[in-house]
Amino acid sequence: MNFEEEISLLIKSRYPLVLVDTIDEGYVQGQLARVAETQSLTFYSWSLTMGLRVGNNKNSFYKTNDAVAMLRVANDLIKDPHSAVFAFSDLDRFLTEAAAARFFKDMLNTIKGTPTTVVLLGSEIKLPPDIAPLAARITGGYPDERQIMEEVNNVVSEFSRASSSLVVDMPPEILKRVVKTLKGLSLQQVRNALNMCLLKDGRFDGGDLAEIEKFKKEAFDRDGILEFFGAEHKAGIAGFENLKRWVADRRNSFFTESSLPPPKGLLLLGVQGCGKSLAAKVIAGELGIPLYRLDLNRLYSKYIGETEENLRKALATVERLAPVCLWIDEIEKIFASSSGDIDGGVSKRVLGTMLTWMQERRDRSFIAATSNDINNLPPELLRKGRFDEIFFSDLPDAAAREGILRIHLAKRGLDPELFEVPSLALNSEGFSGAEIEQAVIAALYSASGANEKISSKHVLEQLKLTRPLSVIKAEAVDFLRNWAKERNILPV
Repeated sequence: MNFEEEISLLIKSRYPLVLVDTIDEGYVQGQLARVAETQSLTFYSWSLTMGLRVGNNKNSFYKTNDAVAMLRVANDLIKDPHSAVFAFSDLDRFLTEAAAARFFKDMLNTIKGTPTTVVLLGSEIKLPPDIAPLAARITGGYPDERQIMEEVNNVVSEFSRASSSLVVDMPPEILKRVVKTLKGLSLQQVRNALNMCLLKDGRFDGGDLAEIEKFKKEAFDRDGILEFFGAEHKAGIAGFENLKRWVADRRNSFFTESSLPPPKGLLLLGVQGCGKSLAAKVIAGELGIPLYRLDLNRLYSKYIGETEENLRKALATVERLAPVCLWIDEIEKIFASSSGDIDGGVSKRVLGTMLTWMQERRDRSFIAATSNDINNLPPELLRKGRFDEIFFSDLPDAAAREGILRIHLAKRGLDPELFEVPSLALNSEGFSGAEIEQAVIAALYSASGANEKISSKHVLEQLKLTRPLSVIKAEAVDFLRNWAKERNILPV
């Protein structure tokens, strides 16, 4: 359901109080006014600066800028035999005062079981403990894809009328990605992103997708817990053929209505440095959806209850952004203390919240989780239903190592055909992809220091100087590989 359908259902269900978490109050008030009109309800709005008003009336009730005075008037209004929707902005900040809290509770007690509903608007609304249980909490102010497409057309049309030199060269498939990337932003943020692109060069074309992704990354990085990442193409990762095939088989069911349920996600276990994080970016790229990483360092807080609230907000944002790929890197770190009480039970509660959400969610979000340490993964996470599949990322074989070398040489502007790639691949047995990449980088520095043109000789020298993780921590790597083999975990 979109926001209007959801709030309409809550009003029809006669909820006395609904909290709408939003950063775009004007947009939400417009939606509430339409819902109220559809249900033949009177619409009232209030803010500290504007006072209590009816509908679009610019005049407010006498002396209702004060919260207590407004609630006194509102309590008189609900005594009349008409039903209404009241939209109060930032009222929660005044409910710490005894008089305001008392009037507000009286109002809620009066409208219980009636068609009248009070809606509180704001960001991170907090209520007194005796009022909070009465409320339903939803998120609003974020247009769906249809509304975003309408806004794109409106902004481009307005710009065209103002500037006849605007060039529009937007392929339909890129436009779809633009709309999906804009999802999760408020209407004003959508306008800002589009205007920024149009004003930059007077064009609306495929190159604007990168600018919109950058805009969104900056917007969400400020929030802290979810971090926007650019996706990768499958050509950017060597090997992983089983994983690429698995994703390709499920792409259509992810976007189209069919009898097949959309995939929920997968877990990538494996040796450190073997491409699990890169694979998460490739999955998002192949599915054609934005990628967000759950920042575990910012998730946990020293304050009681804040960690759980951070997770709740992050998961609510994911639902708002869907379809989206949620990348949880080193997922075992979320649940490292879930078997004990050393953290006051926070990890247990986080585990319960996360598992319930993974099992019950109905949005089209895809989880790409990675893990290096299977010993700290709770068994509840590994059972079928949490993830569609579990893959194991092993040390790359000779063919994969050749591919990795070619990718990292080309990435640095070098022609792989000028290097003895097969020979280098044979001399890098037991190396992870990350270790091969670092050998190429170190070879560039070595050649530069010697004032020589980089060649296979420099790369080979660095490979011989490197002791790979499979040698340094041979027992841990062998344990992980044997564990996956004994349980028939699918290789990537």
